[in-house]
Amino acid sequence: MQLRYAFRLYPDTVQRTALARAFGCARVVFNDAVRAREDARTAGEAFPTAGELSKKLITEAKQTTGRSWLGEVSSVVLQQALRDVEAAYKNFFASLKGARKGAKTGAPRFKSRKDNRQSIRFTANARWSITDSGRLNLPKIGAVRVKWSRALPSQPSSVTVIKDAAGRYFASFVIDTDPAADAPRMPESNQMVGIDLGLTHFAVLSDGRVIDSPRFLRRAEKKLKRSQRELSRKQKGSKNREKARLKVARAHAKVTDARREFHHQLSTKLIRDNQAIGVEDLAVKGLARTRLAKSVHDAGWSAFVTMLEYKAARYGRTLVKIGRFEPTSQTCSACGIKDGPKPLNVREWTCTACGTLHDRDHNAAINVKTAAGLAVTACGAPVRPGLVPAQREETGSHGSPPEPLCRVAAQQRTRRPESPGFSPRSKSTMSSGT
Repeated sequence: MQLRYAFRLYPDTVQRTALARAFGCARVVFNDAVRAREDARTAGEAFPTAGELSKKLITEAKQTTGRSWLGEVSSVVLQQALRDVEAAYKNFFASLKGARKGAKTGAPRFKSRKDNRQSIRFTANARWSITDSGRLNLPKIGAVRVKWSRALPSQPSSVTVIKDAAGRYFASFVIDTDPAADAPRMPESNQMVGIDLGLTHFAVLSDGRVIDSPRFLRRAEKKLKRSQRELSRKQKGSKNREKARLKVARAHAKVTDARREFHHQLSTKLIRDNQAIGVEDLAVKGLARTRLAKSVHDAGWSAFVTMLEYKAARYGRTLVKIGRFEPTSQTCSACGIKDGPKPLNVREWTCTACGTLHDRDHNAAINVKTAAGLAVTACGAPVRPGLVPAQREETGSHGSPPEPLCRVAAQQRTRRPESPGFSPRSKSTMSSGT
């Protein structure tokens, strides 16, 4: 399992100049490779191979007057730029064929020197290293000061130097981790929990706990508007406009960092305290096209669920996603009767069958836990077991009393050993907590 560990870099003036040179050379090689492939497509010729592009755009280009400055940076950076082009075209063609999941990927485009994000990658062939004093020694750049927030669990296979829109530098290390070795780091737990994500509260757990939504973007919105207004008044191309742009970018980066830190802390706590977690498969892209778009993006549900996924896989926990069409807000968690849809302004409702008063979000969290197959009775059988086929001699008989739940669960395990006791539906729905 591969993970990324990112740390803040603080290059000096000379190192900033060297990094800017490396960013520019990698960008030029990337654009030259895209141009070469586009020219071949226009001419109806076969695409040049990676070896041909490397020889023409790097080795031979260094000998020319117009590209002699490519020799001022590490050749590994230029080779990785060609690999990025190959990966971009591979993803593009896979998306056209339908072999790649997710949204359609467009054809690779030329990079601009005005792009807010720049990056270069060093592999082990570049012979980069971490000095005894804790600095990151990069070829033809120097030993850059690093703010180490934690220790690296193993030797990194590569490092990517990134400059973001706010002008900050980061070193992103690729680390190979072993889930079998990481799992013992988490304490043993037999707790199971269902999570209902929403906007009124960020999350409501099936055990009754409520996690309030920090609303980082909403809280910083006034300051962001003021900074954006100042940026719009500056003359394009001026130094004051660049200063104002950096001010806006830093304000947005502060909001993003705070949200990510909140997601990391909450996801780690849930993974540490629970052996199994149930959560809904939310249609975030669809919700982001409604009038709740800003609040949905501010909550960051997708990033939070992604953190739960990789942390559960790393530490030996279980994460179960239920279908988004599961009626968690319409079903009574006490008697299981579906009580019909309810508008979003109804936060509490009383079951018409059993008379139980439910909090909408808490009831949905309990139903998420049940639908994920995580809730059990005192005898150990699932609360909502899967369907058990009747025997031939039992078909049409209505006089015999129903079998106990424990016996039904035992029959199910005998007849369908591959089933965990509940099969989540494959449908999808909007969040029941919104």
